[in-house]
Amino acid sequence: MRVWFITGASRGFGALIAEAALKAGDAVVATARDPATVTARLGQHERLLATRLDVTSEAEAHAAAGEAVKKFGRIDILINNAGYGLLGAIEEASAAETQRLFGTNVFGLLGVTRAVLPHMRRQRSGHFINISSVGGYTGYPGWGVYGATKFAVEGISEALAAEVAPLGIKVTVVEPGFFRTDFLDESSLSRTAHQIEDYHASVGKTRAVAADFNHGQRGDPRKLAGAMLKLVNADNPPLRLPLGSDTVERIETKNAFVARELAEWRTVATSTDFADAT
Repeated sequence: MRVWFITGASRGFGALIAEAALKAGDAVVATARDPATVTARLGQHERLLATRLDVTSEAEAHAAAGEAVKKFGRIDILINNAGYGLLGAIEEASAAETQRLFGTNVFGLLGVTRAVLPHMRRQRSGHFINISSVGGYTGYPGWGVYGATKFAVEGISEALAAEVAPLGIKVTVVEPGFFRTDFLDESSLSRTAHQIEDYHASVGKTRAVAADFNHGQRGDPRKLAGAMLKLVNADNPPLRLPLGSDTVERIETKNAFVARELAEWRTVATSTDFADAT
């Protein structure tokens, strides 16, 4: 029986992954700011521990990790899932809105990671799964600040994977595309309070698409939960796991663009070395 520790587990991806893990016979530590919302969503279960965790509090993260180990003896899988979106142009996003977003999506993830890592180091085993986004691989107008938090998650995950590999710990960053969750609802998506008319042609289109697209996305959230089980069952899990055909398409498009641009500018790019450099 593996022990999962899932942040943001009262709804969306977190709740569905928790359900899939319980159905598979594993134990789940499901966290949320209000544990009652977890119980309301997942019910009572002997292999389920619903516990309080506001990821912006590292003290709460250490307390929740301690509760998990006290009840189940270990933590095998950490799903860093808690987070939310911010829709607006870079210039429209205030310092307060930006800091609040990074506080949850980046600093919160780091705090939970620091709380769980000592337990996995002691075990010499474990699997960190950090939920990024297609927006963590390629930028979109209107999603710049949100995407920046997910780009940060990607960089953290790459470095963490190299740091903990000798300890028997694995790391995967998951990049979902657009799935039919409540991500585009007001419960998960904030919009910048300030809007600038000059961005109507770019960010305005994104705002319109987000409104029209809500609950019409390609991705099936339950299939994502199933993919997560395949991921944790893999002997050699990937560093990156894109989920959704839209993510795959965007990655292929960006990779092709980067390759073309690098080829065009290779001479300039390599011209800055010292002449005697090898």
